[in-house]
Amino acid sequence: MRSEFVRIYKVVHTWTGILTGMALFIAFYAGALTVFKEPLARWASPPAMIDTVPLTEAPQLIARVLAADPTVARDFSLHLADAEHRPGPMTWEVRDPDGDDHDESAVRHYVATLDGAGQARIETAHPSRVASFIDVLHRVVGLPVDSDPNRWVMGVVAALYTLALVSGVVVLLPSLVKDFFALRVGKNLKRMWLDAHNVVGIVSLPFHLVMALTAVVFAYHDGIYVVQDRLLHDGKWATALQRQPVAAAAPVRDPAGMLPPLELLARARAFAPGFEPTLLQYQQVTGPRAVVRVWGKDAAAVSPRARGGFAALDPYTGKVINSDFLPGRQSTPNLFVSSFFALHMAAFGGVAVQWMYFLLGLAGAWLFYSGNLLWVESRRRKLPRQGGDVPEQRRDVRLLAAATVGVCLGCVSGISLTIAGTRWAYALVGDANAWLLPVYYATFLGAVAWAFLRGAARAVVPLLWLAVIATLAIPLTSGFAVLAPGLKLWAHTSLPCIGVDLTALAGAGALAWMARATARRVRQGAPDSVWSDGAPGRPGESRGEVGLQGR
Repeated sequence: MRSEFVRIYKVVHTWTGILTGMALFIAFYAGALTVFKEPLARWASPPAMIDTVPLTEAPQLIARVLAADPTVARDFSLHLADAEHRPGPMTWEVRDPDGDDHDESAVRHYVATLDGAGQARIETAHPSRVASFIDVLHRVVGLPVDSDPNRWVMGVVAALYTLALVSGVVVLLPSLVKDFFALRVGKNLKRMWLDAHNVVGIVSLPFHLVMALTAVVFAYHDGIYVVQDRLLHDGKWATALQRQPVAAAAPVRDPAGMLPPLELLARARAFAPGFEPTLLQYQQVTGPRAVVRVWGKDAAAVSPRARGGFAALDPYTGKVINSDFLPGRQSTPNLFVSSFFALHMAAFGGVAVQWMYFLLGLAGAWLFYSGNLLWVESRRRKLPRQGGDVPEQRRDVRLLAAATVGVCLGCVSGISLTIAGTRWAYALVGDANAWLLPVYYATFLGAVAWAFLRGAARAVVPLLWLAVIATLAIPLTSGFAVLAPGLKLWAHTSLPCIGVDLTALAGAGALAWMARATARRVRQGAPDSVWSDGAPGRPGESRGEVGLQGR
């Protein structure tokens, strides 16, 4: 390939990476955590204060609740297994009609059970939204609200990200065979980081292409559907999907005539033997189009959503109405669309694939962080060979270095403090969800401000130790709950919750190693290195940025 073309693609790769790198760091770091969204929700949720009800008594529970509040018939769920983030056996939501569709605070959650006298006991629930909040950070690259405009911003970032991937491959092609698995460890740390950046990028390229392309589709899918409707269906697609109107005099159906949940589960399992149900979602059960969605997963099939898929049954007859979203029973067109969701959300292959996506997500975050540092290092002004004062670094280099350190480490610290702080907020003020956004953004913006005020080289070590302390606070909170139960904290003992604590402990250890290594380079690095903090006694003062030592 001609060298001038390689240079052009190198410029494209560099600037698309610079423009999107910090946003993609947030998306990948938060996305890696949301692979285990359910364990996070379980860890953060307070213990259920309401008694469970066996499935054999579920028909009585449904009848009592609908008698007390007939509006619940529109949409309610029966949970088939106990878990920390499920407040009770029967739950439903009521959205404020004047609230924003994307505002979770506009949704009121309710839970019901049977009391000792067999009557319905209905209470307001306050499930933790910390896992959903982290998912929002992932979906809209760190912006605070999951809205259409913010998703469009994410789509632009994803499109530039795709361009960066393609141009990066083109740049590496001439030396791919020689440098593919080359990791030259030595005094030239810049070369070592570049080798590691290239190896991680090439090895995880299929994963990154899937993430980039599916993210673009997710951002603009509404517009894609509109164009498809007009070009292929003459604007009649929505009409074709509408169900026929029901006669106004349609009688109200009696929920007492519904099949018991155990019978509905048996019908679903008979229809799809490998399917494992987890939830029954009832909709419009007193109307002529009553349906129950039997949600669950099939370990041997692709799930259309992260939570799995469902079969739609008639709750009165048990007849399967629709299986388009049932894992293992989807039509080819639906399976094609579901594959985009499954590939992006690790909704296939079980726990092994989830751990693979978790590690690839963290590696992706490091890829964007290291890319920015390589740009900083390649543009620093070096000490003249004949000696003299250390040159002052360019302003754009200083600013990008500070932004990279502040944004990336602020994101890590903010997410960790938000997770740990959820339990403390429940214990101290009751409404933990109201503190999610303030805690995260106060930490995030504070880290960014500190990096710009102090300069990246002087700010990076304190920010790394902040990330260590914030991440270590997650398992320490569980430890305090065990040692001091009077603090009104709790410690769940299920394997997923223990896994959250152990993973956070390992993450804190890795961050502590990074903090010590970075501090050593700040103290001992070459005076013109971006690792230098401009300490007194050096021949001049470097106002540089944290990056890679070596020339």
